[in-house]
Amino acid sequence: MHDHLQSVPAPAAAAAAAATGPTAGAELLKGLWRENPVLVQLLGLCPTLAVTNSVANALAMGVATLFVLVGSSLLISSMRRLIPTEVRISSYVLIIATFVTMADMALEALVPDIHKALGAFIALIVVNCIILGRQEAFASKNGVGRSVLDAVGMGAGFTVTLLAMGAVREVLGSGTFLGVSVFGPRFEPWVIMVLPPGGFLTLGGILLGLAWWRERRRPVAQPGPAAAVVVPTTRPAEPAREPAEVA
Repeated sequence: MHDHLQSVPAPAAAAAAAATGPTAGAELLKGLWRENPVLVQLLGLCPTLAVTNSVANALAMGVATLFVLVGSSLLISSMRRLIPTEVRISSYVLIIATFVTMADMALEALVPDIHKALGAFIALIVVNCIILGRQEAFASKNGVGRSVLDAVGMGAGFTVTLLAMGAVREVLGSGTFLGVSVFGPRFEPWVIMVLPPGGFLTLGGILLGLAWWRERRRPVAQPGPAAAVVVPTTRPAEPAREPAEVA
């Protein structure tokens, strides 16, 4: 038996490993970097640009979205064989709206000031393309375990992006971090950073930095050996033979 296992060719073993799909760790981490919903897929840009004028607002929106994404993925994945194909989208929206209502009521009870600052963007999580897209593309086609890992990874990637933008905009636009002064009273805030244009500038700067970093990490193609130039040799044309005289 040991000899039989050793005789399995490497390509066949690699194909068998690929057929089992990505590991649980890969499913969890892909949303943080390789398939980040905001920085790579450019999804959910409306709340990303609207609520990241402070770290507290960004954190509340990120946690609420993460809760809705995990809860809806868990429920939809476990009921994927019971939901008819013809009404799957409306069923997904109904399930997502249920979890959004729960998140909205929890934020209103726990952090009423942040809930008031976020306004309608909590309710608009229902139509967030990140959540509905993951239900249609992943949760409805995979088991509960992988669907929850995918939801946690995507939600965490979304939250980390919101926090990064919120930190930059609050520090530069207000001179504070979570309400605590960073630069002192002599700092002149960049008011544009807490306004809507500041969201576009911050997101554009982050995307520009990531593109530059990926370009620096890309391996440089090494020039190959110079190909030998083959000069075709041409034979001189033979003179035309005269026709033989007929006796």
